[in-house]
Amino acid sequence: MDGPTDSVRGAAVTAEGFGLKGPRGWAFRGIDIDAESGSLIALEGPSGSGRTCLLLALTGRMRATEGRASVGRLRLPKQLAGVRRISGLGPVPGVTDLDPALTVAEHLRERALLERRFGGPLRGLLRPRAERVNETKLRIDTALIAAGLDMEQLPKGRRTSVRDLERLEALRLSITLALIGRPRVLGVDDTDLKLSDAERAEAWALLKSLADGGTTVVAVCSEAPDGAVVVRTGNATTGTTGTTTDSTTDDKETADALAEAGRA
Repeated sequence: MDGPTDSVRGAAVTAEGFGLKGPRGWAFRGIDIDAESGSLIALEGPSGSGRTCLLLALTGRMRATEGRASVGRLRLPKQLAGVRRISGLGPVPGVTDLDPALTVAEHLRERALLERRFGGPLRGLLRPRAERVNETKLRIDTALIAAGLDMEQLPKGRRTSVRDLERLEALRLSITLALIGRPRVLGVDDTDLKLSDAERAEAWALLKSLADGGTTVVAVCSEAPDGAVVVRTGNATTGTTGTTTDSTTDDKETADALAEAGRA
């Protein structure tokens, strides 16, 4: 993508017989997906049914052991690094945890610096400092607007610590950090966990707005919203475009699969 103000080009996501087997059995298996660019893909299922492993596999963070999938023109499991470059992760416990001691501004500054150093071509570091500073600010401001996070409305403004954020605010911050990298695919875990009905509606409205803006969103949930491309894990046998069969993982098996496959 050419710049932080350009419209986002999402990536189509497809899968056929996609599965991952860990040391204690199948984390997920028999996943079929056919989602266009800019889709909101809901990975629906009970806790321990392999939803997080599937999310990480589709974003290039875990290596599947069966079947095939594609993200844009990139193929899984062969092109993991390429998929990681075009995807970003919002909140995923154990993978992208926020530091409770850092402020919102510190998180944003750290992510922007990392993105500037590692997320673009080396020649970008040779540009005049004023130009780099302006681009960094534009990236952050654009991501904040897209995620609906108004720092001035936080208890201590930009100096608010993560530990003082409400869950929905923390969700917006995690998504903001991912959007700084301008991903074509955004992954979000536990979208509806511990949220009230009103907060859950806000969270889904946010993710839908990102998808409407062009970003392909893959979100783990216990109950998918209307209009999403639904991929069910666990013992479900039907779905909008995805199915899973013979999945018997529990939380321990999912954790083992994470350790076995490794995280990027």
